[in-house]
Amino acid sequence: MDDGPDVGIVIATRDRREALLATLRRLGGGRPVVVVDNGSRDGTPAAVRAAFPAVTVLEPGENLGAAARTVGARALDTPVVAFCDDDSWWAPGALEHAAGVFAAHPGLGLLAARVLVGDDERLDPTRAVMAASPLAVDRLPGPGVLGFVACGAVVRRDAFLAVGGFDGRYGIGGEERLLALDLAAAGWDLAYVAGVVAHHHPGRCGPRPGRVRRQLRNDLWSAWLRRPARSALRETVRLVADAVKRGPVTAAGGVAAALRGARWVARERAVVPPAVERALRSIEAVG
Repeated sequence: MDDGPDVGIVIATRDRREALLATLRRLGGGRPVVVVDNGSRDGTPAAVRAAFPAVTVLEPGENLGAAARTVGARALDTPVVAFCDDDSWWAPGALEHAAGVFAAHPGLGLLAARVLVGDDERLDPTRAVMAASPLAVDRLPGPGVLGFVACGAVVRRDAFLAVGGFDGRYGIGGEERLLALDLAAAGWDLAYVAGVVAHHHPGRCGPRPGRVRRQLRNDLWSAWLRRPARSALRETVRLVADAVKRGPVTAAGGVAAALRGARWVARERAVVPPAVERALRSIEAVG
């Protein structure tokens, strides 16, 4: 790693002991790893400590959702932090490549990796969208993006923490959008780098209950918090219409949950700079 900063790994987990142990075996040793346990009841912390004594295990004592990743990043002292889920891991050489990319691009705040899903290693569909991003900028190591999937993300630690990391009110599901917008608003670049590869096997764990409803709530919050009024309204109509097609009851639950946060959203609303809003519109135009 002489050609770039070192990389630490953060994993947030809850009640997925066996999947997490398998992921830790795949990651191997040699890098600092922090596991933040979101209140597991299956003996996860003790099992990790017994099998991987070099891994730091943090137990906040409650389910912090995505904000557990922020806790883990604070516990590291590496300039670059890579996130895993308990059912995802980094390909050999991926983090060495990521370290070199960050070293060569000092304005880069977040790198979105190529994520291969399942045993057949199919490309995560969000990655095809990222690869076609219209935000090609000469200074970037790949297409510019304003979204990512957390299990395939690597961040510059200082930039990540300076914008507050993941919002603790979001839980898990759609938490990435707000962070992406806040990094961009703070002047950091975000890029998709296909040469950095992560593997994700979500089928082995299955979805968390309430994930779809929570995703809609969080997407609405992000639109209301950061988009200009007209764009926020347009995005609200689109999100709700899409959700209704998938299931009216779930859509209604997601909207109701979002409205329950309306007071704090109004209090904390901070619209992104015009350049970031223009970039969002250009991405939406081709999406």
